[in-house]
Amino acid sequence: MSANYDVVIVGGGVVGSSIAYFLSANPDFDGSIAVIERDPYYTASSSSLSTSAIRQQFGTQPNIAMSKFSLGFLRDVGTRLAVGDEPADIGLHEPGYLVLATAERAETQRAKNRVQRDMGVDIELIEQADLARRFPWLNTDDLALGSFGRGCEGWFDGPGLMQAFRRKARTQKVNYLAATVTGLDMASRNKVGDVVLDNGERLSAGTVINAAGPWSAGIARMAGTELPVVPSKRCVFVFESPARIDNCPFVFDTSGFWLRPEGQLFLCGIPPVRENDPDDFGLDVDYDLFDELIWPALAHRVPGFEQLRMLRAWAGLYEYNTFDHSGIIGRHPEVSNFVLATGFSGHGMMHAAATGSGVSDLIAYGEYRSIDLSAFRYERIAGNQPIEEHVY
Repeated sequence: MSANYDVVIVGGGVVGSSIAYFLSANPDFDGSIAVIERDPYYTASSSSLSTSAIRQQFGTQPNIAMSKFSLGFLRDVGTRLAVGDEPADIGLHEPGYLVLATAERAETQRAKNRVQRDMGVDIELIEQADLARRFPWLNTDDLALGSFGRGCEGWFDGPGLMQAFRRKARTQKVNYLAATVTGLDMASRNKVGDVVLDNGERLSAGTVINAAGPWSAGIARMAGTELPVVPSKRCVFVFESPARIDNCPFVFDTSGFWLRPEGQLFLCGIPPVRENDPDDFGLDVDYDLFDELIWPALAHRVPGFEQLRMLRAWAGLYEYNTFDHSGIIGRHPEVSNFVLATGFSGHGMMHAAATGSGVSDLIAYGEYRSIDLSAFRYERIAGNQPIEEHVY
């Protein structure tokens, strides 16, 4: 069985569904769109397992621009993704990010702050004494400053955003197919012909978009090319504490852990130990991370958290770009109808709207109009031009 589509999107998570929404809403595009999703119930989807935050505290202009665009969209999502009389609701909260820095990292944070302010983002640098006064529940003894973005950073219902994109795209005649891509038949060395599915169906595609997240390197190999993208497991832990923590933003600690409130509970996590074996696609929780790394760091930074109880945990996958930890977006330079939208390294949820709008432009017009994503092109890898992004 075969079918013809102008655009086939591999991956129906938040990035793929954002592209599907923006492209199908574009008045200058009237082609057919199919989205292929291997996990139609999204039980193991990275988008479903995301902690779904939005921050502007990046150190490079391209990523800050992505955050500014996406935040504007999230603030208007109720209307933009409404279906009929039913507005979309993603529960956006903007209490801010607080990035903490020791004396050794203070100048790095000041340099990032200059870039942020040049981009029109109002991020406040709070010196140690004032940090202790404004956040009295913090231990600030070993800190030099905090970088705080109240009113322009926070978190939201990521799975809700993904489903809102998907629902709206389907009302705009996007066809979602539950299947796994098993191959890309090449019409020539430089062009994808058919997308082959595990159910035996073949889709003839004018353009193929690789938005397969942690699985995107495998999709790229089917087109005869390589991507520096690997799965990287991140564990999220939920705990409760009798400590009273008022006005808690999203906190990035100097030790690497992050923390945010969720109602009366708290969510936290930490990057895995880099010396550990590379991740596969498993979603088993590494509880040693909490016991050995997170809890001691939590108790040091927030003394009230010496008493806490871990309630539950889950694991999800990042599509980790080993080159520079930023997205890879745009047409592949050697496969003319193969478009990349992957490698976001944990930023995919927060940058999904900007990615969808930019890729829609690229397909409809052959150029970026709503937001310039050219800095994220694949060619930067061969040219060794990284967009390096680290909180620490």
